[in-house]
Order: sequence, then C-alpha cells, then structure tokens
Amino acid sequence: MVIEPTADGVPTLYRPDLDEHYHSTKGALTEARHVYIDMALRARRKSEINLLEVGFGTGLNAWLTLLEAQQTGWHIRYTAFELYPLAPELAAQLDYPDRIDPSMAPTFARLHRCEWERPVEITPNFTLLKRHADLTCTPVEGLYDVVYFDAFAPEKQPELWSEALFRHLYDHLTPGGILTTYCAKGEIRRRLQAIGFTVERLPGPPHGKREILRASKAAEATRR
Repeated sequence: MVIEPTADGVPTLYRPDLDEHYHSTKGALTEARHVYIDMALRARRKSEINLLEVGFGTGLNAWLTLLEAQQTGWHIRYTAFELYPLAPELAAQLDYPDRIDPSMAPTFARLHRCEWERPVEITPNFTLLKRHADLTCTPVEGLYDVVYFDAFAPEKQPELWSEALFRHLYDHLTPGGILTTYCAKGEIRRRLQAIGFTVERLPGPPHGKREILRASKAAEATRR
C-alpha cells in the first residue's frame, strides 16, 4: 500500500495489486465531501439517520460524517462493510486530522481502533458498527436512510456492482432513501433503474469526475 498526494492536499492510498486508488487523485477530500456529504447525507434532510457504507477504507467518509453530526447536532448510526481493513497505524499516516480538523483527531483514531462487529459510540451523536465481512454473501440487517456506495471501480470489483447486490440494498433502504456513488457508468445507472431507483446524473466534484450518480427510493416504495 502506497500513500500518494491528491490535488487538494489530502492524501489517498494506492493499491498496486488492483492498480486502484482509495480516493480521487484530483482531490480526496473534495470528492468525499461532494459525493457523500453534500449529495447524500445533507440531501436526506433528516436529523436522525441510519447510514450504510460499502467500503470503509481509510475512514475518510465516516469521519467527515461524524464531523457533520458534530456541527449539526444530527444523530447518525453508521454501519460499514469492509473485507480488507487497514491497520490503524497506516490510517494514522494519512494525517487526515492535521489536514482537516486537528481538534477532532482522537475521533479519527478511534474509528480505526474501535472493536468490530458491535456498535461503538464514538461521540454522543455518532455510533459506528464496523462489519468485517463480504457484503456479497452477508445479509444486510435493518433499514437505512443513506447508502454511501464507495467500492473500488466495477472493473476491479465487479461482484460488488451486480444488480443482485443493488436490489438487496434497495430492499434495505427506507422510503425516500438515497444511494450515492462516484461511478456514473451507463451500465451501473441502468442496473439501478431496473431495480426501481430513480437515478440522477449529477455534476461531479470540482476539477474531478464530470458526473456522479444519486439513486433514490420513492417515498411510497414497497418491498420488491
């Protein structure tokens, strides 16, 4: 695993075995805030949110969500599936707290050091459940208001972008629930639409991808 800089000054990790970065090299922080915080979390417009992340990775999305909860007073229950967890020591080398919010550094460290497979209250506003499991063969439990779909690209992890998995996530979204992803490929958009999502192609982050996808479940949707 190699730490590499990105255009907005916040680093990412590169996996040579997959030839894949954890975040956009055009701006790791910019992408995470735009795709997940702005286009999903804030768009859901709820003060109590059950949230599911596909791919915990560096913990950047989770930590930005925690910071948002601190600032807004929202209460967030965050579940993340990660089959290949990072060592806390490697995550610490990314220096995200120093670059983003040094006052909240202990919470970033705790995201990576807390127990797996049980809910842990990181702050009074943010509870984290980390699942060390393969989402393709592990049933999702409960209902979620927001899904951050941040798996590696479809050509690198095709099993995570299947229609069957998206249908499973659809069934575990609340009416009005939102799924966002950085991937705007036409085939992924069509799979989401075939399941019943209303899919929007939205502008991507500044200086980054041209488009991203936001998929919404109808407010009166029934289980399929």
